[in-house]
Amino acid sequence: MWLTQLRKGLVQFAVLLLLRNREAYGYQILEELSQSEALQVTESTLYPVLARLARDGALAVRVEPSAKGPPRRYYRLTTVGRRQLSDMQTQWVAMSESLQSLLQGVSHDENV
Repeated sequence: MWLTQLRKGLVQFAVLLLLRNREAYGYQILEELSQSEALQVTESTLYPVLARLARDGALAVRVEPSAKGPPRRYYRLTTVGRRQLSDMQTQWVAMSESLQSLLQGVSHDENV
């Protein structure tokens, strides 16, 4: 159960990381996340995240016709999204360093 919640919490960060240097459509993002077993998510998890990020101004959306079905929605980071990604990266580094210390059995008091 905790692993599912952790994955759901990291989807937004992973999406912003994938889109930092390019645009991509939803299924493409899903496929790329699925390449890593630890980041696998379902469409029912990913698409609400994409919609929320777009609604919040972090992603711009461009719709293009597709020869293989419905139009594709391409997502790319906006200035708001780049700021959000930067903030998330800063927080991730701090949290991962703290967790790594805990995993190694070092308390912050011992480092002083």
